[in-house]
Amino acid sequence: MNGQTSATNRGTLQAPSREKPRQPRFSPAKTAAYLVLVALAVFSLIPFGWVVLAAFDPNATIYFKVPKVWTLQNFVNLFADQGGLLLIVNSIVYSVGATIVLIFVTTLAGYALSRYDFPGRRTFMLGILLIRIIPPTATIVPLYVIATALGLLNTYYGLILILAAVEAPLAVWIMKGFFDTVPIEIEEAAWVDGANRFSAAFRIVLPLAGPGVAAGGLIGFIGAWNQFLIPLVLISDQSKVPISIGMFRAWVSYTQVDWGFLAALSVVYVIPAVVFYVIARRALQSSLAGGLTGT
Repeated sequence: MNGQTSATNRGTLQAPSREKPRQPRFSPAKTAAYLVLVALAVFSLIPFGWVVLAAFDPNATIYFKVPKVWTLQNFVNLFADQGGLLLIVNSIVYSVGATIVLIFVTTLAGYALSRYDFPGRRTFMLGILLIRIIPPTATIVPLYVIATALGLLNTYYGLILILAAVEAPLAVWIMKGFFDTVPIEIEEAAWVDGANRFSAAFRIVLPLAGPGVAAGGLIGFIGAWNQFLIPLVLISDQSKVPISIGMFRAWVSYTQVDWGFLAALSVVYVIPAVVFYVIARRALQSSLAGGLTGT
């Protein structure tokens, strides 16, 4: 009996294993899919390649070509000869000002929405987020009428306040999400030690939620920096236009476009958005996840 069992086990152990047939490494369908993706990637990267090459080309044209002579003269013209520096300064003033206002207002709002439970809180949060769905073109006329009535046209502070208000809904969600990650027990321990709610919030909770504040500020800065329609409608003073409007007006007249200057201006215009995206990517992902799960 034992001999039969041993023989059966040996037969079982020695049975040849059935290997699955190996799939071809590159099938025609997969190869075709990769070729389509590569073609789309090249098609998408060509405009960026033209911008970079034209920015260093003293004889830049509308056509894609490698410069025969590389030069920084287009950037020199941008900062010295053609008023590009004023465009950049205006954009920095608008973006930094809107970011400061945004951080102050949305930090208070995010803390209140995180720590206080009141009827209609979830509906209120979803409501302010739905504001982002409304197309800007649908609200630009009422916004212009309100700005005219309040004397906000062609003013730095007027555009700063409006840009901060436009970016506030998403920033409130970001702030609220990060405040939710700070345990309430830490704040309660500060109350026991004699701190009031205001002191505990700004000395204990706010430093722990610092990445959320930074992420909200970066979202506000990028949104204000990239804004085009609102400055186009509210700012007609040539000395106060931001870089987005300057690029548009430099391109309007086809026969008089300085392509090298326009490309250099585009390179400078893109840099802040790229840098801030790299810095804030992880913080934004975690903050949005926290805001969605904490409502």
